Amino acid sequence: MSTWNSTSVPGFILMGLTDSAQVQLVLSVLFLLIYLVTLLGNVGMILIIHLDTQLHTPMYFFLIQLSFLDLSYSSVITPKTLQNLLTSIKSISFLGCFTQMFFFILLGGTECFLLSSMAYDRYVAICTPLHYPVIMSKRLCCTLLTGSYMICFIESTVIAICISRLHFCKSNVIQHFFCDISPILALSCIDTFEVELLIFICAGSNLVLSLVTIPRSYMSILCTILKINSTSGKKKAFSTCASHLLGVTIFYSTMIFTYLKPKTSYSLGKDQVASVFYTIVIPMLNPLIYSLRNKEVKNAVVRIMQKSKGCRQFISQWC
Repeated sequence: MSTWNSTSVPGFILMGLTDSAQVQLVLSVLFLLIYLVTLLGNVGMILIIHLDTQLHTPMYFFLIQLSFLDLSYSSVITPKTLQNLLTSIKSISFLGCFTQMFFFILLGGTECFLLSSMAYDRYVAICTPLHYPVIMSKRLCCTLLTGSYMICFIESTVIAICISRLHFCKSNVIQHFFCDISPILALSCIDTFEVELLIFICAGSNLVLSLVTIPRSYMSILCTILKINSTSGKKKAFSTCASHLLGVTIFYSTMIFTYLKPKTSYSLGKDQVASVFYTIVIPMLNPLIYSLRNKEVKNAVVRIMQKSKGCRQFISQWC
């Protein structure tokens, strides 16, 4: 069987989600709408938090970063997917494919650590509220964010380089709609056990660290909330955590289903559905989850609109 090494592969063909022209049209319209909502939702969240000084707290610092990650995450995958659905151009260059993979791993891994940081922030806010401003200092928040990016940058670089150096079989057709890890490993003619082990260790360590931090934080939060005497106090405490818990549950359930398993259990149909969910749908859901269920964000929107209205009235009086 003839092979290509990492320097001779001309590029890849992304087969996409379906061969049906009608289904492709429906999916292209749906994905375009989802992408527009994702852009508007995440950019809107960033602007609202930036413009309203009352939201300049550690919790909303992390929320801005989450919106930026979701915006970037979706933009790495969705535009190319829309191009494949709307045109006959389904090819992607070797460099373009592994660049997409690099940013996909980088942004996804960073979001794992960011969700853990947000859980720790809620733990400090509810369990030690008097020490919250001291513990969750600007320096600590920036350190957590920078550390997350640095760790995931190293991991994504190593994984992308290791996979790109594999020898691939005669076929360069990727049975997926983006350059995901499992479909590309399936094209390799050589044993990929070492690469799979590396991926499993990196992904597993990220998930284990996150899934230890998050449940531990929320166990402490739950114990603290149960000690609150007033019903209104309990309700308020629960409401500050509900959005984050919902976002964590959706994100981690799809990631664990897709990546913490061997290549032999790879299922094209199930993995594509899960991939659509966490690459295209979840980046749209996060700003909706954190805004619609958050009274502070709603109040901030009202304040910004009132300020805008006041500015327009002031300008109209003087013009």
